[in-house]
Formats: sequence, C-alpha cells, structure tokens
Amino acid sequence: MTCPLCNDTRWKSVVADGVEHVVRCDCWRDAVVARQLNEARVPQRYARCELSTFDHDMDSQREAYRRATAFVEAFPVVDRGLLLYGPHGVGKTHLAVGMLKAAIRTRGACGYFFETRELLRLVRDTYNRSVDETEMDVLAPVLKADLLVLDDLGAERTSEWVQETLGLVVNTRYNERRPTIFTSNLTDSPDSTDPRSFIFQLGARTRSRLLEMCDWVEIRGVDVREVGSQASPEAIHRWQKESPASPDNLRRASGLPPKSRNMARARLREPGAADLAWPGGRAGTKG
Repeated sequence: MTCPLCNDTRWKSVVADGVEHVVRCDCWRDAVVARQLNEARVPQRYARCELSTFDHDMDSQREAYRRATAFVEAFPVVDRGLLLYGPHGVGKTHLAVGMLKAAIRTRGACGYFFETRELLRLVRDTYNRSVDETEMDVLAPVLKADLLVLDDLGAERTSEWVQETLGLVVNTRYNERRPTIFTSNLTDSPDSTDPRSFIFQLGARTRSRLLEMCDWVEIRGVDVREVGSQASPEAIHRWQKESPASPDNLRRASGLPPKSRNMARARLREPGAADLAWPGGRAGTKG
C-alpha cells in the first residue's frame, strides 16, 4: 500500500514558520524498524514473545518484569545489562526477546539475539577451510551491537575454548560499555566444582565481569512448558510434587554423585579451567 503522505518517497513536506521543507516521513522510520527487527535473528518460535505477553504471576517474575521495562525505558542511557537466571520454563527467554524488540521499536536500537550454543557452532564452523567467513565475521555483530541478547549461557559443555570464546564476548562488551541481556539456567553456587554453577562453566574471570556489567535477576516459577501458561492450582501442585524440574525435587537431587564431583575437581585442576588465562589464539585476545 502506497504511503499517502510521501507516495513512498520516504520524505514528506512540512511547513514551519511559514517555510516549507521536507523531513523524513513516518513510514521511513517504520521501514527501518521492520528491517532491524527482521535482522535481529529472533527465532520464529519466539516471534510472539513481547513484554506485554509476559506472564508475571510469581513475585520474582513481577520483579523481573519491572526491571525489564525500566531497562527499556532508560535505554540507551543504561550503565548495566541484565542477567536473567533460573530454572527452565519460567520465561527468561520470553522476557529477553520482549526487551530486545521493545528497544528496537521504541529506541531505534540495533540489536541481535544469539543462542549461546548456536553462536559457538558458527564460530567453530569458520575453522573449516571450505567456509569463507572468518571468526571475526561471525563475532563482529555480537561485539558491536547496541544491544545483545545471549540466550542460554552455560548450556554448552565447558572447555578452555568455550570459556575463552565467551570470555572474549563478555570482556569486549564490558570494555565498550555495551549493554547485554543474558539468560541462563546456571546457579550462582559457591561450590566451584558444581557443573551447574556459573564459576565452573564460565570461569572466575567471566563470572566477575558479569557481576560488574549486569544486574542479576533470579526468576522462579512453574515450568510453563510442562503445565501451560494458564495452569490450574491443581496442575501446579501436581507439578511441584511430581516433576523432576520442580524446586523441591531439584533440591532433593542436588547432591552430585562422588564420581561426578571428582571429575569436576579434576576438570578445575586443568590449566585455565577455573579462570581465563587469555592465551590469545583464534578465539581470544590477550587481556
């Protein structure tokens, strides 16, 4: 449909103080926003995720929603990003995507969504000689975006390369003061041998950076993937009692078997496993 104001020229005529001149038409901004949303890489399964559709029935969800809306309203004049963490299915990704979309629509942000495992796979693929892209071709938009959503942080099995690559992303955005929204199922356990903890999966240095560059927001609630978004009290009670993902059952299962804990301690004794040594190379820089 042709714009009635500018006939699709993207410029419209206005009169100010008796002088006629042309300015950008509203349809130009709409087209820019539509392009930025299309290029933001939000997966189709999250296409309907908006701040307005986020279910915030629990206290922690209401607090997370308050933090998210305040962040978007203040953007780009924000000093810190957000790290949304908690169990599966409580709305972390939904909230992060809603923030990204709102910042693009209302603040003109250039932003991107990356799932952590996908990002690492894209970087690994550049090591294949048949692929024309370089590592920095993949990482450039991640490092330079006005706003980045890095989803499911810590989902990849940890290794020195994983820690170094993610450390590069975190450290670069930290140094450039570019806000980042992270989501994660990890816990901030004081036990550095717990494979589910931030310090084990990411290393002490990256965890420290995250503490400084983000407000950490823990979200609790029922797993909507199991009980649905409009679950009855009976369904919620049944989930709390029977689901292996409920907080009560997770606490009962939280003790690691001796073999797993010994493997974790051995992993931490490997050079560079507990902290980032920044040895340089293809996935990092000296720091």
